[in-house]
Order: sequence, then C-alpha cells, then structure tokens
Amino acid sequence: MGLNITQKILKSHLVEGELIPGEKIAITIDQTLTQDATGTMAYLEFETLGIDRVRTKLSVSYVDHNTLQTDFMNADDHLYLQSVAEKYGIHYSRPGNGICHQVHLERFGVPGQTLLGSDSHTPTQGGLGMLAIGAGGLDVTMAMAGQPFNLNCPKVVNVVLTGKLQPWVSAKDIILEVLRKLTVKGGVGKVIEYTGPGVNSLSVTDRATITNMGAELGATTSVFPSDKKTQEFLKAQGREKSWVELKADPDATYQETLTINLDKLEPLVAQPHMPDNVTEVKKLKGTKVTQVAIGSCTNSSFRDLMVVSKMLKGKTIKEGLSLFISPGSKQVYQMISENGALTSLINAGARILESACGPCIGMGAAPNSAGVTVRTFNRNFKGRSGTADAGSYLVSPETAAAAALTGEISDPRQVAKKLKIAVPKIAMPKKFAVNDNMIIFPKSPAKSKGVEIIRGPNIAPLPSFPKLPTTLTGKVLLKTGDNITTDDIMPAGAKILPLRSNVPAISEYVFASVDKTFPKRAKETGGGFIIGGSNYGQGSSREHAAIAPKYLGVKAVIVKSFARIHMANLINFGILPLIFASEADYAKVDQGDELEINTSQLGGEMKLVNKTKGIEIPVSHSMGARDIDVMKAGGTLGYATQAAK
Repeated sequence: MGLNITQKILKSHLVEGELIPGEKIAITIDQTLTQDATGTMAYLEFETLGIDRVRTKLSVSYVDHNTLQTDFMNADDHLYLQSVAEKYGIHYSRPGNGICHQVHLERFGVPGQTLLGSDSHTPTQGGLGMLAIGAGGLDVTMAMAGQPFNLNCPKVVNVVLTGKLQPWVSAKDIILEVLRKLTVKGGVGKVIEYTGPGVNSLSVTDRATITNMGAELGATTSVFPSDKKTQEFLKAQGREKSWVELKADPDATYQETLTINLDKLEPLVAQPHMPDNVTEVKKLKGTKVTQVAIGSCTNSSFRDLMVVSKMLKGKTIKEGLSLFISPGSKQVYQMISENGALTSLINAGARILESACGPCIGMGAAPNSAGVTVRTFNRNFKGRSGTADAGSYLVSPETAAAAALTGEISDPRQVAKKLKIAVPKIAMPKKFAVNDNMIIFPKSPAKSKGVEIIRGPNIAPLPSFPKLPTTLTGKVLLKTGDNITTDDIMPAGAKILPLRSNVPAISEYVFASVDKTFPKRAKETGGGFIIGGSNYGQGSSREHAAIAPKYLGVKAVIVKSFARIHMANLINFGILPLIFASEADYAKVDQGDELEINTSQLGGEMKLVNKTKGIEIPVSHSMGARDIDVMKAGGTLGYATQAAK
C-alpha cells in the first residue's frame, strides 16, 4: 500500500511507535523556530539543560512580535535573545527582518524536513512541503537539545482541490471554505494534506496562506506536495539545492476526504468572533467598516501586497476608515519599494507599518470602540485586536482592498466592475531580492563559548515546580464554556506581551478578559481547579497559558475536550489534564465546589470527587506512559533532570 506525503515524512523521521492513527509516536526534528513572545521563555528553559549548543540541523530565533518599544522591556528581551543565539549556535533574525513564518518560507524552509516552532502558525511551512508543527516553547526547547518530539500519530485528511480559482477569489477563500466545512475543532488529531489538479495553479505563498490557517482547524499541521512550483520558488530565492520532489503515492490512502471545486468558490469572510463563522462576502454587503488591516503571517507576501497595490493605484481610501499595511518581510518591503507598489499604497492613504506581526496580536493599530475591522489575518477572537467590543472580519487581500475603497464589506468582483479595475495578474518573480544582512549567523563553537548572556531587569528566573502529590484538593476557581482560547487564558497585546519573560508579573493577567479576580482568588485559596468545555485552549501555542496558571496554583484542568498544543503545555508544566466522560458530568461541577483527585489512579480508572455535592464523577485522560512520568515529575524539566541523573 502506498504512502501519503504525511506518512512519508513521518516514516523517515520516526524513532518510536508505529504509524497507526491515535498511537503515541516520537519523531526527530530537523529545524526549530521561535519568536520573541515565546522565545524568551524557551531559551530560559534551554539554559537550565546545561547543553553547550543546539543539536538541530538549524534553529532560528525571530524577533517579530514584541517590537512595539514603549519602555525597556522588549528591547532588553531582544538583546537577551541575540546573546543566547550567539552563545548556542542559533540563527538570529533581527527586528525589522520580518515575520517569522514569511522569512522562514523565504530563507530556511526545506521540503521533506520536520520543523517544530513555538508559534501555532508554524504549519505555514507546509506550503513548501515541510511537516511543520506548532508546539509549546518547552517542546521546542527539548527539540533543540536533540530530543525527539512526542505526539499522537495523526489521521490524515485529504483535501482534494479541483478546478481553478476565478478572478477576485484567492487562497484565503480556500482555507475559509475548509474552515466552514470542518470547523475550528475539525482538524484536531489530524494532518490536512492537499492534493488534486487544483494544487498546480497555486503558488507557494498561496499554499502557505492555506497551511497557515490550518492552525485554526486545530490540526496538527497541513501540507502540500513539493513540486515544480516549489522548485521555482526556491530557485527564485537562490535555494534550489534545498528542493526535493515530494508527492503522495498513486495508491495512498487517507482517513477522510474533502473535495473543493475552486471553479465554484467565491469571496468569503469569517465573521466575529471565530475563524469558522464563515459566509459569502455578498451576504454582508453594506456592513460599514472603520478599519482595514492587511498583512500578518497569513497574507503579507509579495503577491498579496501587489494585488492590493494594483487595486488601490490612483485611488483614495474611503473617508472614515484607516488602512494599515504590514509587509511580511524585509524582502517583500524592499521589492514593493523598488517597483513602485509601495508608492501606490502610500498615495492611496495607507499607513505603512514595520515588517512585524503588529495588529494581528493587538500590538498597535487597535480599532475604534465598537468598530468594524476587516483584516487579512488568521484570528478574530473577541478582544484580540486590542479593542474589546470591536468586530473583526477575516478576508482575502482582494476583499480587504475592496472594503478600503468602499468603506463597507464589499464583493471585490462587484467593486472591480463598478470602478473598472482590471484583474491583477501577479507573476511570481524569477528572482527575489535576497539580502540576509539582518540575519546574524551562528559563530563557531570556539567563538561562542565566551559569550555572556545579557539579562535585563524584566527577565525573571524560571520558576520550579514540585513533583505531583498523590492527592490533589482545592476549589473550582473558574468554570468556562466551549472554545476557550489561549487569548482568553493568557491575553496578548501591548501591555501584557512584554511580560513574557517574567512569569510572576504576567500571571497577574491570567483570565483577565474572562474574570479579572482570578489571579487574586487563586493565590488566596492556594490554587485549585479549572473546569472547561470542549476545545479548551484553542489558538496560540503560548505556553504562558499553562505556566502562569501553574504559578498561581492551578492543579488540574477538567474539560470536555482539549486543543492539542495546550494539553501538551499543561503536561509540560505539571497541570493534570482530565476529560469528563459526558456532557452530563460537566454539569455536575460548579465554580466554588471543593474537589479531590487521587493521582495514584493515573494508570487506570479515575474518579473526581466533588466533596461539595457528595458525588463521584468518572474522568479520563489521553496521556501515554511517558506523559504520566512527566506529570509525576512535576513537568518536563523535572522529568529531564530526573532522567539525566
């Protein structure tokens, strides 16, 4: 029986287990990626391991999140990251070089290799044919130390693309259609693999837009074939030697199949406040818009910004709104500067931001109160924009530009017809502007040995946590509903992100948008439990959504179901992740109830004792033998230290 692309890459990297969906496996990791919002903690963790140098083929530290410098904290973290990179043999992408996923696609991604990144949108590299997986910083730390990555062997879903995209419809509309059909929970435990004749018409950056937002499906990752389009892209980047052909065998099998006819696809939009709340753009015609933001790791490529520039050339954006543009990389910025596209954007009234994540993570460019912001980003969770009562709509660059011209959500096909805008024909460059002067390459081990790590006053020591006791007792500190995001648990934004290297300080903001009293109550009661609904912890890979609650004394999280990365992060920091047997059992626990859990039962049937109500509730977990050992050791660092003795 033939193999699909996912199985081929997993098989070539497999060091433990069998490729049977749901079974525990371990794979070797070729490359790692961190960014400054997650990297500071990851490298603090790496320092505790006592290893002289990273043991991957390549590791890159990017600065693209915390670039708004209103005080010393972000600047100090950047110097810390640069000195760590110099000491341990890590490539360092300096502030201004661009968004990690766009730059990695341009300069470092390799078809057929594995990449583990401390950012949930690491699967962007699947557009190149990499098996690229988002994970918590501690998992990335262990990969840099040469340890394999442990995961459940995923099911593989085949999304068959037929036909060809019609004018004014683009790759963003494809992934929005997949989200509409599969939902934000539909990819959990799965890899989304794209095949079919429609793939041939998509460029690498088109494919990367699609794999980027596979994270919103909850998928382990997404992947495209590595074909002639991939070869052309790498050749244009001066990296043709990195290309290998990679495709599914003719008789490859899949656990599920979804077919999308690109001929029939039309402009789509994800409405507030979930990426799967998708409908046709034409159905929202007339919705007034106060802000348009184009960029992020999803839609900031050369192609994306050229489309917008051609649509806006010689025109002025509508009164009453602001248009923000964030080029994805220095390379993109340089190229649209040199060919005049940037001038067209500026003349139309666009406000040009630096090559960074910016508004996508609430780092500047927040919309007005109760505003409507139309964005080419990947997430539209409530409050993520920096304005709690704003509504965020996710669209393609074509639809975003149409909104900027009309001041309302508009079908770009109709706008183009009315304003007589020709269909933009953007050819992929034969040669990209390659200039790696903003990447600091690793020195030799001899030259790195004497490097001193620079630590600002905001960089606090990494907390250590005790081993798991045999009995956990405490109150339910908080009960939540379904689809709680890591933004809900540990918010981002300009005020909180600079605290990522200071766990005691950032813990004061746990559940800030859900219940501001949570940190105070957790400390006063000596910790306790969190009760959650389904898909608990979806969204960002930020491990702070685990380590900060742990610091506050959270002992276990009991839910209907978990998002993959967050559950792994809970295990990494010794918070017990348990699952209710049924919806009815979820209803038997209320906030304030006193609970007890016997942890000696981890290997068998478990009971949650609700002492307040005088009942026992069956619970389970999906941890394997290694996970249980990690949990008992108080987390991965304790486990690694214990294993080294």
